[in-house]
Amino acid sequence: MFNLKNKVAVITGSRRGIGRGIAEVFAKAGADVVISDVDQKESEQTARQIAAKYKVKALAIRCDVSKKSDVDSLLRQTVKKFKKVDILVNNAGIFFQKSLLDYKEEDWDKMVDINLKSIYLCSQAAARYMIPMKKGKIINIASIAGIIGYPGAAAYCASKGGIINLTKELALELAAYKINVNAIAPGAIDTPMTAFLKNNKKILQQTLANIPLKRMGKPEEIGYAALFLASEEAGYVTGQTVVVDGGWTIQ
Repeated sequence: MFNLKNKVAVITGSRRGIGRGIAEVFAKAGADVVISDVDQKESEQTARQIAAKYKVKALAIRCDVSKKSDVDSLLRQTVKKFKKVDILVNNAGIFFQKSLLDYKEEDWDKMVDINLKSIYLCSQAAARYMIPMKKGKIINIASIAGIIGYPGAAAYCASKGGIINLTKELALELAAYKINVNAIAPGAIDTPMTAFLKNNKKILQQTLANIPLKRMGKPEEIGYAALFLASEEAGYVTGQTVVVDGGWTIQ
């Protein structure tokens, strides 16, 4: 098990789903965690449960990651509480499907603001604290939709593809400060966001047909990939996208 004892990790969009899976894995490895989401009540519940289960410190901070003022406050409150931030996981995101002709400008803007602009805002804010320390880990949650595309999800695919290339740029720019920046591209993961897959037998069968392992992934499986990237053992890994998709993209 990789050790994150005495590390402080901020995970956006972490009250449930992949974000919570990452937070739990990090806490299990000894990290203190900041649970950040737009739903403060549920975030506080998640933080309490993680703190009790893993005997670490867990703080809930409300944040709309598409707003710079919220993001700056998130990092400021984190550093006020813990005196530092070692790890940032940019996980917050949304997904919805519409055909190209049905997409409205506001649909596009909302998707790109939450999924992509937030990566820039959060990484910029965290870097202000990591650069003086000359160390840090930034992990961006992308998607295989940013690699292979997904019908009816133009803005989602564009935002996730953007994350992959932004990860490379940030890795180059922050390498001088010993800050590693990597991404994870999940495939079909069993979360509330993908409930529509399990609730529709036909769509579920179509999805599983694309996955050599013939199952959906679990949030904690993304968590363990993130744990490696957050660890000291991944010190020579930067600018990379780790695909965790049950084999979907190798066909």
